Amino acid sequence: MKNVTDSFLSLGHWPFAGSFGFNTDILATNPINLSVVIGVLIFFGKGVLSDLLDNRKQRILNTIRNSEELRGRAIEQLERARARLRKVETEADQFRVNGYSEIEREKLNLINSTYKTLEQLENYKNETLQFEQQRAINQVRQRVFQQALQGALGTLNSCLNNELHLRTISANIGMLGAMKEITD
Repeated sequence: MKNVTDSFLSLGHWPFAGSFGFNTDILATNPINLSVVIGVLIFFGKGVLSDLLDNRKQRILNTIRNSEELRGRAIEQLERARARLRKVETEADQFRVNGYSEIEREKLNLINSTYKTLEQLENYKNETLQFEQQRAINQVRQRVFQQALQGALGTLNSCLNNELHLRTISANIGMLGAMKEITD
């Protein structure tokens, strides 16, 4: 053991190769073992480690590219959704404004229609009243005329004798004949 450590200290002195065995001195064997393992790993594992790191680097770069593409698509979809939202909001505002104006228009139409209907009903009422008044007046005239005619006939019948009665009838027939000739 002492010889191994001495060999590191003095490069000019090589110990005799005695027998092969295990060196149990931890402080002496660890740096040697580590340097051998590291050397072997560097020599044989440099290509594998380099390939593993390159593959890992490519996967990370691909993941970043894919993430950027997904981010770009998501931004495009977000912009389209925002544009669609603005369009829908504009249409909703337009429908709301049109709806309010349509409601106002329908309200005015309903008021005008109701006013016209009331006006027509008022006209019908007035026409009905005038008709009923005219009918009542005609009935009163007819009764007055009948009563006057009956009174005149009663007076004529009581005042007229046969001769006067025949002359009156002849005069009336003559007047009716003259009126017929005029109308023809």
